[in-house]
Amino acid sequence: MVFPAKKKLFAAAIEEKTALVGDLSRSVRTIVFFIAAIWLIGVLDAVAFGGRLQAFGIRPRTMRGLVGILCAPFLHGGIFHLIGNTTGILVFGGLVILRRETHFWVVTGIGALASGFGIWLFGRPVLHIGASGIIFAYFGYLLFSGWFERRFGSLIVSMLVFVLWGSMLFGILPIHRGISWEGHLFGLMGGAVAAWLLARRRGAA
Repeated sequence: MVFPAKKKLFAAAIEEKTALVGDLSRSVRTIVFFIAAIWLIGVLDAVAFGGRLQAFGIRPRTMRGLVGILCAPFLHGGIFHLIGNTTGILVFGGLVILRRETHFWVVTGIGALASGFGIWLFGRPVLHIGASGIIFAYFGYLLFSGWFERRFGSLIVSMLVFVLWGSMLFGILPIHRGISWEGHLFGLMGGAVAAWLLARRRGAA
């Protein structure tokens, strides 16, 4: 015989597990679709356009370059550029979306805009393309969310991210040719701003 109280607890546990699996499945689909869109555009650019779509990247302080703020994250300079940024989205975007899907979209949006406008306003007068600004936004969010939220779990995640991937901070320095360190820097700043805004909203809830 199953007592009603135990029956309710069992049903609640099943419902919670189902919801968790559903959330995880949706998060995986979101990351996969985002990466698939980047790869689709990359393959189309290489096969159908011969790389000409890269002209829609960010050209600092030009009117045409403003279009690149929206286009640049989907444009890449070749297969290795695509693979590198795919790995970054999977790792850092995956860690962000595991916290909450809304956080993933907020950080993605703020990171893309902060990185894009930062490059357009202050970047070197060369073509800037790639999703690395968004990846650095994910990284910045993960680094700073522990500080702004002041929660034990968030602090642990921030410390682990710093210990494991802290060397990424060298990417915001102008020490490597052919890399948009400006995009990395402003993306990181955008991620920190997103962490602050989301922590404030959480605190107000």
